[in-house]
Amino acid sequence: MLILKTPAEIGLMRISSKIAAEVLAKLKKEMFPGITTGELDRIAESLILEKGGKPSFKGYRGYPASICASLNEEVVHGIPSDRKIKAGDLLKIDVGVYKEGFHGDVAETCAVGDVSLEAKRLQEITRKALYKAIEKSTTDNRVGDVSNAVQKVAEAAGYTVVREFTGHGIGRNLHEEPQVTNFGNAGTGIRIKEGMVFCIEPMINAGAAEVEILKDRWTVVTKDKNISAHFEHTIAILNGKAEILTSE
Repeated sequence: MLILKTPAEIGLMRISSKIAAEVLAKLKKEMFPGITTGELDRIAESLILEKGGKPSFKGYRGYPASICASLNEEVVHGIPSDRKIKAGDLLKIDVGVYKEGFHGDVAETCAVGDVSLEAKRLQEITRKALYKAIEKSTTDNRVGDVSNAVQKVAEAAGYTVVREFTGHGIGRNLHEEPQVTNFGNAGTGIRIKEGMVFCIEPMINAGAAEVEILKDRWTVVTKDKNISAHFEHTIAILNGKAEILTSE
C-alpha cells in the first residue's frame, strides 16, 4: 500500500534524513587507508546515538551492524568487519537513521585514495544516474520514468544495472511501497504523487549485471567479481517535484 506523507511528516523525515547525511559526511572524512570498516561502523553508531537517533539497519531482519560497507565487487549490504580499506578501493557506505518515528536512508560510493580511471568513471556515471532519476521524479511522471532514467544513463556508458535489488518507499517503515527498480520503461508504473517519499538507489556494475549473495546471507557481490557502484538519496515529492531530504 502506498503511504503518502503530510507536510508535517515530511518535516520529521528531514530530521532523520539530515542526520544520515551528516553521518555519511563524517565517515568520508575518516575514510583513510588502514581504517577498518568495523571502525567506520562504530563511528557511525556513536554519532547516530549522539544525535538522538537509532541506526535503522541494526537488527533489521537480523542485520548485525549500523551501516553497510561494501568494497569493490561488493554491491550492497556488506557487513562491517576488521577488514582494512586500502588505497584504490571503491567503498560503498549506506547509512540509515530512525528518529521522530521516521527513517532516512542515504548511500554513496567513495574513492579511497587514487583509484583506477575505470573505477572513477563508474563512480561518476552512477552518481549521474541518481541525479537524472531525481530530475524525473515529478508529478508529471510515473515511477517507470525514474527507473528508465537510471537504466539509460548506465547502459549508454556501457554498464549494467542490478535487477534483484531496488529503491523503495520509506517512512515509518524502512521499506515501503513503491518499489523503484533501476530498469524499466518510461511511462509505466504508478503515477508519482504529492506526498510520496522514496529512495532512489542506482546499483551499477562495470561488468555483467548478475549478482549473488555470500554465505553471510547479506553481502551482495557481482558474479564476475567486477567492480560495482551504489548511490542513494531519500526524496520527497513537494510542489510537484523532488526535494532531496538526505542533503547535509
